[in-house]
Amino acid sequence: MEAKAKDGKPAGGKSPGESNGERVVPRLKKAYVERIAAHLRTELGAKNPLQVPRLDKIVLNMGLGEAIQNVKVLDSAVSELAAITGQKPVVTKSRKAIANFKLRENIPIGAMVTLRGARMYEFLDRLLNVALPRVRDFKGVSDKGFDGRGNYSLGITEQIIFPEIDIDKIDKVKGLTVTIVTTAKSDSDGKALLRAFGMPFRS
Repeated sequence: MEAKAKDGKPAGGKSPGESNGERVVPRLKKAYVERIAAHLRTELGAKNPLQVPRLDKIVLNMGLGEAIQNVKVLDSAVSELAAITGQKPVVTKSRKAIANFKLRENIPIGAMVTLRGARMYEFLDRLLNVALPRVRDFKGVSDKGFDGRGNYSLGITEQIIFPEIDIDKIDKVKGLTVTIVTTAKSDSDGKALLRAFGMPFRS
């Protein structure tokens, strides 16, 4: 039997996700707590800390209309999203039938992942500092993707910009949408938040 200390943890060992007895805090979350929140409070003139915008969740969605004819495309989308995010995706289904597209109601047509907490910050870090710089002829992202309520959606045309994807093992190039949901009350506040994290908006 494995020896345990009084607190229930293995003697002489560390619990998963801990370093020297402390949980590892994602780099961007640490930056938000130590620097970004205070900067935004000053920039936006927030009267109290609760008014400062923050990240709520990040949703990745891969829509695949062709899955109607070829279900294997959906299987690869699920495995690729899992590799990119480290989290099991949810299969999305059609909400209504569309005769012109031979689409029936409740048919699997995509995959989606919702990230919160540490995984959300870790994914955003990889997106900003690893994936986006790998886009060919990258000159920044558009600021037209805000929805009027401080949330931002970014269309990615090739999943292969993520280093977790092995280009030699994919069946085809797929696009996906990354939606960053914030607590901001306006697009300008949402943009200020994302810019503070390092989102490379085109000038």
